[in-house]
Amino acid sequence: MSEATRRRRFLSVAAVLAVGATARNAVAAPPRSKPAEVNATEDLMREHGIIRRTLLVYEESARRLGMPEEKAPVEVLAQATRLMQRFGEGYHEKTEETEVFPRLMKAGQQKELVQVLLEQHAAGRKLTASILAATSGRDALTQPQPRAATARQLLLFVRMYQPHAAREDTVLFPAFRELFNEKQFDELGERFEEQEHKLLGSDGFENALKEVDQLERALGIHDLARFTPPEK
Repeated sequence: MSEATRRRRFLSVAAVLAVGATARNAVAAPPRSKPAEVNATEDLMREHGIIRRTLLVYEESARRLGMPEEKAPVEVLAQATRLMQRFGEGYHEKTEETEVFPRLMKAGQQKELVQVLLEQHAAGRKLTASILAATSGRDALTQPQPRAATARQLLLFVRMYQPHAAREDTVLFPAFRELFNEKQFDELGERFEEQEHKLLGSDGFENALKEVDQLERALGIHDLARFTPPEK
């Protein structure tokens, strides 16, 4: 093989290796584009996700309370209820009541729906207070009657909040979005974020997400696959 031939072959191999390295680097390189920011209504819907996962904890707790041989998950239920009170009622519902509902009412839109939602907020807070009371004390939920009463309250809360959140996601929030132009909506999203940090801390949503995940794991309902119906 001549010197010229060897040189051409070397250069060809080097070129292939260089192209491969460039491709690997392109795949491995982190994306440079900044993730899209969550807007105001997306933020509210994300919060519904935390609430809905807390409802799964409620459902599993109610199921266990209905089984006399099962130990009542008092600590998990108490923590889940405090999360609902702090995040669901103290933050999410407060945002709706101060930022969302008044603007829709002023615009003359969704008045009947807003009234029902407000009534359900009030009813939910009564149930939350009652469930918290039932989970306090050394002998909490050890007797059949308190277990049955608390299970019923949990299921009442779940039955109310599932359609409540679904109606907000599909009717109320889209109507709310139509009240703003793009600039106004961006500014509103920034205000929502500031309120979240003020009420819940700098990582309020992320901490709530971690907390609900821990609650699911404590009850053994964290594996999404277990909710898949079995094959016949």
